[in-house]
Amino acid sequence: MMKTSDQGLKILIDREDKRNKAYQDTKDIWTIGVGHTGPEVVKGLVWTDQQVMAAFGKDIERFENAVNGAVTVPLEQHQFDALVSFSFNCGVRALAHGGNGGSPSGILLALNAGDYDTAAARFDVWHIPPEITSRRNGEREQFKGTAFTARI
Repeated sequence: MMKTSDQGLKILIDREDKRNKAYQDTKDIWTIGVGHTGPEVVKGLVWTDQQVMAAFGKDIERFENAVNGAVTVPLEQHQFDALVSFSFNCGVRALAHGGNGGSPSGILLALNAGDYDTAAARFDVWHIPPEITSRRNGEREQFKGTAFTARI
């Protein structure tokens, strides 16, 4: 079972941002920490850095498990990290069930067929909404092993 690297975690935190006070995301969902949502997240909630990182640690495991469970070919660390970032943003089921009618996503179909280049190109299908384009491009480049530094 692969785990997200320290660099992958830093990049993901950079992409998501870390907030100690609950806020409404672009879909008006109450969110706190590093993209954490749930029934406990309500207006006015404030977490310490320790609470934020504890929740992030639990959240990231769900996405690592989803990627590990869906991918059947060997991955480089940067590829795994990019897929976890993608899944963290698009949802735990996006990779395995994000295609037409709940079928595997194009990323996963190409990847499990051993076509890593097409898998990388399939990140571009997920430029919805348009505001997400730079993130998806970053994940594509991270998957390819190029240009994926974090600000942290």
